Amino acid sequence: MTAAGQRLTRAAVPPSTLALWALGTFLVVNLLIVEALFLTSGTGKNPELTVAKFFGLHAALLMMLQLLLVARLPWLDRRLGMDRLTSWHRWVGFALLWTIVLHAVQIVFGYATLDRTSMVRTFLALAGVPASLLGMCAAAVIIAMATVSIRAIRRRLSYEVWHALHILLYVALMLALTHQFLEGTTFTVTPLSTAYWWTLWALVIGALVVGRIVVPLRRNAYHRFRVAAVVPESPKVTSVYVTGRNLDRLPARAGQFCIWRFPGHNHWWQANPFSLSAAPDGRSLRLTAKAVGTTSAGLRELPVGTRVFVEGPYGAFTTLHRSRPGTLLIAGGVGITPIRALLEELDGSIVVLYRVPTVNDAVLLNELQSLARGRGAQLHLLTGRTGEGSPPNTPFAPQNLYSLVPDIAERDVYVCGPPAMTEAVEESLRALNVPRGQIHAEKFGFA
Repeated sequence: MTAAGQRLTRAAVPPSTLALWALGTFLVVNLLIVEALFLTSGTGKNPELTVAKFFGLHAALLMMLQLLLVARLPWLDRRLGMDRLTSWHRWVGFALLWTIVLHAVQIVFGYATLDRTSMVRTFLALAGVPASLLGMCAAAVIIAMATVSIRAIRRRLSYEVWHALHILLYVALMLALTHQFLEGTTFTVTPLSTAYWWTLWALVIGALVVGRIVVPLRRNAYHRFRVAAVVPESPKVTSVYVTGRNLDRLPARAGQFCIWRFPGHNHWWQANPFSLSAAPDGRSLRLTAKAVGTTSAGLRELPVGTRVFVEGPYGAFTTLHRSRPGTLLIAGGVGITPIRALLEELDGSIVVLYRVPTVNDAVLLNELQSLARGRGAQLHLLTGRTGEGSPPNTPFAPQNLYSLVPDIAERDVYVCGPPAMTEAVEESLRALNVPRGQIHAEKFGFA
């Protein structure tokens, strides 16, 4: 991919809509098949166990959807974005949690009713059955992971700890699959239903293995990424240039990000998502990061030649979703990095709004000014702190956005910055009647 300006080409169906249709069709078709299996497989030993079977089937389907959403399949990721897929993964996870809880409670209640004994005795008896014990262990792991995913708890954990805990979900998956194999009766009614069920599981797990393991390993073995240069941009901001073999064959676009590891410099489990701060040119990749954590602060000390393990590129924050000739790019702080890359790739009428506390905080400002001149773009540097002064400094209020960009409703708008800023901009864009399909925001989600 070169940095040449991208001509606007409108697809008959927007890429994100096409991906939603594909994902929705997969879900609906398989949901209908699961309902048919449930209705034709007969009832349980009592109504409570029939209900338990219903929840068990749907818990398995939700688990498949969970895995598919975080498989990092390139086709889905480029059209929907990891941020959206991760958000759905989180909410599906809570739905999975309650479905599993209901399945377990109904199983215990059903057998307690059948045997006319207490639920505690029934629970202990079921724990003595290997197949049931495997299901209990899988449920316990999923409940624990759902608990640490609650925002209040998640914020207290480092990414490395949170990610290590989530690896236990693969243990839960293996336990759940074994539990289904030993206990499942709904999908063993006919050879066809058995073939369908395990083929579906094979496809979902295959997608996960390909997206999360095979593709990253293959790309790194092929491209052999290395640090080519380390450039301090300011006292707290550093750019790292990465080179490798045949980078023109890496499917990277301006606006995307990669997950970067520097195994010879940091621990292998330390990974950070950094956006490409320059449009890929087939010769090198560049990331630019602010020192906010151990890994990002240590970028300045990277020796040239350090091996780099790159996952990605990921993200739907690209010109693939562009639908209008004019573009408005809005950045806050270090969120300028994907915006700067997009500016390098875009053509047509372009306006850039860059929000920073002071001019000294404006990362890559000289590059932005040079690109803006070369592309005939308008660059507005919006300094100060929101709410300060009289009248209050609110550059992203609807009336202020409109005064800067009167034709804002006729443009695609790309927004990247701190969450509070992004939310404020989106609220103002809605107030200005900018169509939803023209608003593209980078809300990073890591899964």
